[in-house]
Amino acid sequence: MDLLNAVILLLNYIIVPALSYGSQLALGAIFVTLIYGILRFANFATGDMMSFGTMFAVLLTFYLQSIGVSLGFLPTALITIPFAIIMMILYMLTIDKFVFSYYRIKKSPPVQLAMVSIGVMFVTQALVRIVIGPFDRRFLDGEKFILKAIEFKEMTGLNEGLTIKSTQLITIVITIIVVSILFWFLNKTKTGKSMRAYSDNEDLALLSGIDPKRVVMITWMIAGVLATIGGVLYGLDKSFKPFVYFNNMLPIFAAAIVGGIGNPFGAFLGGYVIAFAEIFITYAYKKFFMYLLPESLEPDSLMQLLSTDYKFAVSFSILVIVLLFRPTGIFKGRVL
Repeated sequence: MDLLNAVILLLNYIIVPALSYGSQLALGAIFVTLIYGILRFANFATGDMMSFGTMFAVLLTFYLQSIGVSLGFLPTALITIPFAIIMMILYMLTIDKFVFSYYRIKKSPPVQLAMVSIGVMFVTQALVRIVIGPFDRRFLDGEKFILKAIEFKEMTGLNEGLTIKSTQLITIVITIIVVSILFWFLNKTKTGKSMRAYSDNEDLALLSGIDPKRVVMITWMIAGVLATIGGVLYGLDKSFKPFVYFNNMLPIFAAAIVGGIGNPFGAFLGGYVIAFAEIFITYAYKKFFMYLLPESLEPDSLMQLLSTDYKFAVSFSILVIVLLFRPTGIFKGRVL
């Protein structure tokens, strides 16, 4: 019985939250790796672009809620995702036309494009704060919990209860669907294959008749879909606050690099590696060991390796270790 309680404790506080958080990071990491693999620069505006797309979903959700539109037990925000994606794609294509394309035509080095993306990051961040403000916005309605701790305790008779939020399940399911469609698109369609060819060898792709403008446009469109969905899912699961998305840039880049920058599947797995590492290392295991150890050996301390205040330090440490010992990541990079 104590062993089951210990397992439920890990499920409740580590495994389920890490699967949800990892899904959100995975979408952002694939965004980063697509831009790097095809457009060949590190886009530091990733977090704020996720914030920008989510902003439209939040505003439209508030409007729909004000006129009584509801999805019942599901969040109303799910209705707004397609509209937010359209706005995000328009913004990205506009930024590319008036900013990135200039440097791309000049054949600027990747470092210069990365510096330009920092400028785009600050502009995007400012726009979001001007439009919606810097405060927390909670836009989740519908059923909050699929399974409540009290209900689980009554069903099982265990001391520990398992809580599963609707947003956690929605996040995992939508991520699996979106990533599956993306991988099918990249590997099975003519357009996807042309994107991979362009990523692998730009000059040879051009000789083969592949239109670079079309490849760039589709890349930004896919990135817009990933950024918006990832941002909305994160906002539903936690809350929407513009600066939080900026902070998420570090774990997102860490996930992309750990998985092998330029490799979408590696970025997908990297999101879960970073999420599990952050939560696993910052969790206090005192209660867990109290279930497993005899009373005489029960720990007095929290049995916590790092405080949750140092969560991003975990991402940074993993990033440094990977760059030092395996720069290509778990999977070899640039194999889009």
